[in-house]
Amino acid sequence: MNHFPLSLGPLLAGLFFSTLALAEEIDLPDLARIEADVVILGEVHDNPAHHINQATAIAALRPGAIVFEMFGPDEANAAMSLPRHDAGALAAALGWTESGWPDFALYHPIFLAAPDAALYGGALPRGEVRRAVEEGAAAVFGAASPLFGLDAALPEDQQTRREALQMAAHCDALPEHVLPGMVEAQRLRDAALSRAIVAAMLETGGPVAVITGNGHARTDWGIPPMLAGALPDASVLSLGQLESAPNGPAPYDLWIVTDPVERPDPCAAFGQQ
Repeated sequence: MNHFPLSLGPLLAGLFFSTLALAEEIDLPDLARIEADVVILGEVHDNPAHHINQATAIAALRPGAIVFEMFGPDEANAAMSLPRHDAGALAAALGWTESGWPDFALYHPIFLAAPDAALYGGALPRGEVRRAVEEGAAAVFGAASPLFGLDAALPEDQQTRREALQMAAHCDALPEHVLPGMVEAQRLRDAALSRAIVAAMLETGGPVAVITGNGHARTDWGIPPMLAGALPDASVLSLGQLESAPNGPAPYDLWIVTDPVERPDPCAAFGQQ
């Protein structure tokens, strides 16, 4: 949490969120003061509070564009001409019911928060993501791979950590030989979102808000380091939304803790308890 002397508070508060790169915990009122050229708003996908918080930040930011992890460019184009208050029409245009994402009602406040913002989709066809598991992110992404660092191997320690996270996320049920491919698929998704952000900045002038999971919002290996090469002159700020306090440094510029959501045991699907 950030505390400023009363005489300097208004000035420093305005500067803090747009310039500092140190990880800091914030409170709900601080969401309305987040500013940058690109504001990455992380989430736990099924937590309703996280989407309300994203809507709060976006209403204050008034972005020129919003990039979503949840759908692709074709769906974004289909939704652009629709009134933002019509949740049913938006969900249908975005193919939401078939997408596997949580109920569209959770996300609808984000659309209402910036009714004039251009919509951009950063998702890839599932076939391309599956292909990255076998062939690598660079082979699928193509000629623009160097712009987002996909042509370079990850440092060994980062590769090891990311493989361990993939194993944990899948309840220790994956064969070890698929873990490098799972990391490549994640890198491909990061690059696709980064490409959509670059397009949104160039076409609208920003600011650009990004709606995505906390993993893509990480400052150590998610979207932010990819944008450092692709948008070197843009200010980028990442918010992580967590359901418990981090055990050690949080890999975000800012982070906030919310109440957790009750959910079934995710490992039940893997036959584990």
